[in-house]
Amino acid sequence: MRFTLSSTALSNKLNMLAKVIGGKNSLPILDCFLFQVAGGEMTITASDSDNILKTTIELTECDGEGEFCIPNKVILESLKELPEQPLDFDIDTEGTLAIKILYQNGLYNFTAQSADEYPRTQSVNDAAHTVAIDADVLIDNITRTLFATANDQLRPVMNGIYFDLTPESLNIVASDGHKLVRNKNFTIKSDTPAAFDLPKKPATLLKNILSREEGDVTIKFDEKSAEILFTDGSLRCILYEGKYPSYNSVIPNNPNEVTVDRRALISALRRVMPFASESSQLVRLKIDNNHMEVSSEDVDFATSAKEQLVCESNNTNMSIGFKGSSLQEILNNLSSEQVIIQLADPSRAGIIVPAEQPENEDVLMLLMPMLLND
Repeated sequence: MRFTLSSTALSNKLNMLAKVIGGKNSLPILDCFLFQVAGGEMTITASDSDNILKTTIELTECDGEGEFCIPNKVILESLKELPEQPLDFDIDTEGTLAIKILYQNGLYNFTAQSADEYPRTQSVNDAAHTVAIDADVLIDNITRTLFATANDQLRPVMNGIYFDLTPESLNIVASDGHKLVRNKNFTIKSDTPAAFDLPKKPATLLKNILSREEGDVTIKFDEKSAEILFTDGSLRCILYEGKYPSYNSVIPNNPNEVTVDRRALISALRRVMPFASESSQLVRLKIDNNHMEVSSEDVDFATSAKEQLVCESNNTNMSIGFKGSSLQEILNNLSSEQVIIQLADPSRAGIIVPAEQPENEDVLMLLMPMLLND
């Protein structure tokens, strides 16, 4: 079998696929890329057994069909230093699987591995639900929620991003029990409610490999797996099983609202955080009408810091404590100039929302308070 293709195109595709390959695979063959040549194009697959990433490349010339596997380090290292040029592959698919790759000034000779050992998977079943999401919206929502996922071995369902399709909206949710993010998209809805829990690794892969100019991304999912189709290829992954907690029931209706400049609050937190207790990272927000005092202290080392900010509030007068690093994460994952902090009392969760919501979306972030030693 012989075929020709662009070195840059192949290198780009392989570097994208390499993100899915695990450091320690259960099957040695999963350290390889699977190459399948048919109909004038080549499909390349990478997998860690739970996640399968595929992409397709058009071949400049092609004579024959077949499939073979190449260890990822061998092919990635050999292509890394090559400038853009045509690569001519010559593979003995009927015998020893010897491969010759001819390029402008040289030749690579090595042996491929049999594709027979590479695990094959079935597509999602015929009863699968389908949802189409604009790539730009999907990237933003994954980026906005990924930081709030848990690392809980006892409740793995909390480690993923929960996609909840309702008659009103698509809700994309993540929570670790201390913080929660809920994104509502009102342009995507379904008369038949459906949901799936996307694990952290495929979510991170999508965030890193999708392009904002991608157009619509189609997600097909059933009870056990999801298949995500995009312009450059497809990602199939095993889903978390189990019932996701009722996230709406933990969101309080807080009457007090404080509007503050997001960047100013982030800057203040950065300045006072070094003086907070290293173990608790407790930061106090003291709100007195249109003033906010951000403070921290470490009693053990006799250090403290405080800073004044201007804010707008509806006659709110209270103090509340939050874990400073978590509050920073929430503020860093919002994009509006100003944020609204909704409060009730020092023992109830605080709600943080952007002053200007993204178009056709409703973004809400929740943070549990910490006990103040007054």
